[in-house]
Amino acid sequence: MQILVLNAGSSTLKAAVVQVEDFSLVWSGMVDWSLCRWTSPTQKVDFAPSTDRLAVMQQLLQELRQDSLVAVGQRVVHGGDRYRSAVFIDSEVKQSIKEFSCFAPIHNPAALESIELVTQVLGEGVPQVAVFDTAFHANLPLTSAIYPIPYRFYLQGIRRYGFHGTSHQYVAHRASELLGRNLAELKLITCHLGNGCSLAAIANGRSIDTTMGFTPLSGLMMGTRSGDIDPSILLYLGRSHNMTFDQLDDLLNRQSGLLGVSGISSDLRTILQAKSEGNAQAQLAYDLFIHRLRSEMGRMLAVLGGLDAIVFTGGIGENSPAVRADSLALFGFLGVSIAPEKNQQGGGDRDIATAESQVRVLVIHTQEDIAIARSAWQLVQSSVSTP
Repeated sequence: MQILVLNAGSSTLKAAVVQVEDFSLVWSGMVDWSLCRWTSPTQKVDFAPSTDRLAVMQQLLQELRQDSLVAVGQRVVHGGDRYRSAVFIDSEVKQSIKEFSCFAPIHNPAALESIELVTQVLGEGVPQVAVFDTAFHANLPLTSAIYPIPYRFYLQGIRRYGFHGTSHQYVAHRASELLGRNLAELKLITCHLGNGCSLAAIANGRSIDTTMGFTPLSGLMMGTRSGDIDPSILLYLGRSHNMTFDQLDDLLNRQSGLLGVSGISSDLRTILQAKSEGNAQAQLAYDLFIHRLRSEMGRMLAVLGGLDAIVFTGGIGENSPAVRADSLALFGFLGVSIAPEKNQQGGGDRDIATAESQVRVLVIHTQEDIAIARSAWQLVQSSVSTP
């Protein structure tokens, strides 16, 4: 029995097939909609290009053993405050995903398109399950969720939602396995660092605070996103520079972060290379990234009131020893000490704390596909067992 996992973005659709018996990855691939062609890094499969998106989906599903599919798990970025766990997709759920597109205008419409394409190919015979990025953070304490603006706006849905939830949840569970301890006993700071970055404070297996908020723009400095800034800056730019809402949106989401400060790139690898060559702006961009990362880690620590482990994941978190070492350099007072990594890149899940460390430091390869498949399978099983 297998579950097809689909992760729709603005320009790509990622797919994975997961075996439910042991939750192993059978196949993974991606279609770049500019080319309309499936390619696979796990197998030498390269389906013929087509300008018809429905035909492209048919190519994929025809290659799969459709009789073995028990469900299709669809990653949906924003579920608002309505969905706190995975749900079967029906007309009501699709309408809700559409409504929440105003909060995630790039991702939610893409997820809806993916859902409709699967329905057109498979019909209603294979259940589709929506797994929401916001679900893991849905039960944040009100002190973490509510913004200090008039309460009526909270009642209208303006609150901290948090994102990267599937990744934070997966690495938290994997950390408990690596540490050989019950997740309910652990206090963790999970660091999802990539082009988009967020932290989560996890206690007793639950997210109790996170850096992203109403949208994925807030919190840490990112590749092209500013993260938190003084909101009065926007008022100033609007009034004094006559910037429109669309211009401000573009400034904060696509021109800021590492790209904005360095002036050269949103890619940390390029920043590190320029820094090594003496580029002062690249050095500043890196130092600011580390400073803000440390600051937010400190905030997560204060909320937790203790710490058992820090987990790094995501493209930067998994592959940059410099970021890991520099972000932890001032946390020695906690008993955090990481072993020299000799510029090791990747290498899978590992514990990089020294034996004397009171707080463990883990590098975990996030597998959101597996987490989505688990959530979908649990829902399918519960529906079968429920009379």
